[in-house]
Amino acid sequence: MLTLDRITYRIAGRTLLEGASAQINAGWKVGLIGRNGAGKSTLLDLMRGALQPDGGEIVLQKGARIGFLAQEAPGGEQTPLAAVLAADEERRRLLEAAGEPAGIDAAELHEQLIAIDAHAAPARAAGILAGLGFDEAAQRRPLASFSGGWRMRVALAAALFAEPDLLLLDEPTNHLDLEAALWLGDFLRRYRRTLVLVSHDRQFLDEIATHILHLTERRLTLYVGGFEAFLRARHLALTRQQALAAKESSERKRLQAFIDRFRAKASKARQAQSRIKALARLAPIAPASADPPVTFDFPEPIALAPPLLTLDRVAVGYEPGKPVLRRLDLRLDPDDRIALLGANGNGKTTLARLIAGQLQPLSGEMRRAPKLRCGYFAQHQIEELEPWASAYDHLAALMPRATPQELRARLARFGFGEDQVFVRASELSGGEKTRLTLALITHDAPPLLVLDEPTNHLDIESRAALIAAINDFAGAVVLISHDWHLLSLTADRLWLVADGTARIYDGDLEDYRRSVLAPEPPPPRRESSAAARQAARRSALERRQATEKLRRALRTAEERMSALAERKATLEAQLADPATYQADGAALEKLLRSQATLAASLAEAETQWLAAAQAVDDSGI
Repeated sequence: MLTLDRITYRIAGRTLLEGASAQINAGWKVGLIGRNGAGKSTLLDLMRGALQPDGGEIVLQKGARIGFLAQEAPGGEQTPLAAVLAADEERRRLLEAAGEPAGIDAAELHEQLIAIDAHAAPARAAGILAGLGFDEAAQRRPLASFSGGWRMRVALAAALFAEPDLLLLDEPTNHLDLEAALWLGDFLRRYRRTLVLVSHDRQFLDEIATHILHLTERRLTLYVGGFEAFLRARHLALTRQQALAAKESSERKRLQAFIDRFRAKASKARQAQSRIKALARLAPIAPASADPPVTFDFPEPIALAPPLLTLDRVAVGYEPGKPVLRRLDLRLDPDDRIALLGANGNGKTTLARLIAGQLQPLSGEMRRAPKLRCGYFAQHQIEELEPWASAYDHLAALMPRATPQELRARLARFGFGEDQVFVRASELSGGEKTRLTLALITHDAPPLLVLDEPTNHLDIESRAALIAAINDFAGAVVLISHDWHLLSLTADRLWLVADGTARIYDGDLEDYRRSVLAPEPPPPRRESSAAARQAARRSALERRQATEKLRRALRTAEERMSALAERKATLEAQLADPATYQADGAALEKLLRSQATLAASLAEAETQWLAAAQAVDDSGI
């Protein structure tokens, strides 16, 4: 279907692709992954011909149609249904021809319309729009009446409806809620043609992709299977490369040692020359290069007695007399991890703002713990950063009494190194702005975090780091997210926001998935006593505490290993100093004993670190 042959592409003096090659066959569903800024969106533009490579060749199967998710949202007075139907250009051309007096022969035209199933097109278009959240009334409203996010859903529906031979999708779930993302995943699993999908949602990729195309270090590597299969294959490849590099380095040292020792001896000159040639022929093998880890580390909050928050018959909205949600009877405890479920427009963000203290009840009673503070992450916040101010400036404004060292240390907990803390916000990537916003909302160590779609601009590695940070956090967390993987690994309670209220959802995420993909009358409400709910919360807390204990052991092992390595390096520098050997023999002997002791301690620390790292990996978090 598509061949990428030694592609090179540069932009603004930076090489994004260099000799990159891949073959994508018809019918494959390929997940294109890589760190933010690696060039994934650029590669999609090269595939569809919007950009031309500086070197190499891109060959598309003759006659194949390419479809892609347009970056500009459609607008105007056209309805969503009309916009989606217009995406099938062949159907539109044939229908226009049918209205022309001297058009195609009527019988031939009728046969062509039947061949493309043109008469069923309105129903198919309506079905796609319904899956993406448009009810019948919404499908007939003018596009100009919708927000940008909803109009982007129309653009996605149009791309799906056209059924191109090669469909290119760049982060299609960014404008979707969980319900629409579940529907889209099910649709793409059944998609009959070729798909290249850029996504940072690992669950989404794992359920859809038959192959993973990894863009790293300006090259492309194709793996068979979904995302989990990619992780296993990538780990094996890195391990194998590391072993080969170590073997090559050892052989290089051995040859060099022989050359250095015997080059000047006439009796060994021939052997030395032979080894010089062998050393020259020895192909260098680069050590395995894994991307540096991303970290999030929320500050430790103060401990508060339960409950943090209770809602008793609360109604909330934005105008008096016009509540969005009514009859709210809910309780939030310090150890809760709650996911808010429900389609966009049902009031999830309204409930989140009520919990965060940004909205007050219109009626009913809301009781908050006296010292409760909340860190609230809203979808629009990253766009409200001062473009001229750096990460350091933003945090300093919130923490005026903090020293420069404390500010840099706090930013380092969110992945900002020395070279990033003074970069202007306007020059940060979307993922970096998200990390900065998380640092800002947690500056005063709040006991409650309310996170509304925090993953939209985060890559896969950053999302994994966020999952770990949430599970390590000692306070309560309320989440709104379309990232199934994030919710499945963090949330232990579900609240469903629907029908003008919010209630505890007694099923699990899989139950909810089934209800979204195959709507049917709800099963009888399961018995859910207070004791059972308390036991479930206690079990979830114990899991988090066990994971936190493992991670604390890993951090302790890392700190000990780092300290020992630093002491060993200092000692070795001292031993490398000729002046050391001019002192008395007892002092030198003491240094050598210390060196041996440190080496043994460092080996033991490395063993403990490996065991701790393996324990964290085995925990599945």
